[in-house]
Amino acid sequence: MVEFKKIVEVGRVVMITYGPDAGKLAVIVDIIDHGRALIDGPTTNVPRQAMSFKRLNITGVKVANLPRGARSPVVAKRLADQKTVEVFNKTSFAKKIAARNIRATLSDFDRFKLMIAKKQRRNVINREFAKLKKQN
Repeated sequence: MVEFKKIVEVGRVVMITYGPDAGKLAVIVDIIDHGRALIDGPTTNVPRQAMSFKRLNITGVKVANLPRGARSPVVAKRLADQKTVEVFNKTSFAKKIAARNIRATLSDFDRFKLMIAKKQRRNVINREFAKLKKQN
């Protein structure tokens, strides 16, 4: 059985998915109830606030040894010491979001060049596949 790694706990890094801070990282500082948590994001300019879990994406990254109810300077220091943002940026989730953002900023000509490159790649793959199929 696969172990579940994204547990809601103090110190867990979350990404906000809704509201004015959407797309920013924050840290769970305290758990209020089953539906909300107190979050703080001193390095990403997210104010300390209660937020519903429906508006958060829980990541696999955790700030170690963060005390419950830690103040913003303590959270900022732990984030900097453990290089949590850099660790998050290496995850597949962060890479997927970065790719989505790059894709959204493409111009019409860039999308055209991408289409041509995909066609060329597809033709090379299909040609080689046909050769292999013919051999067998």
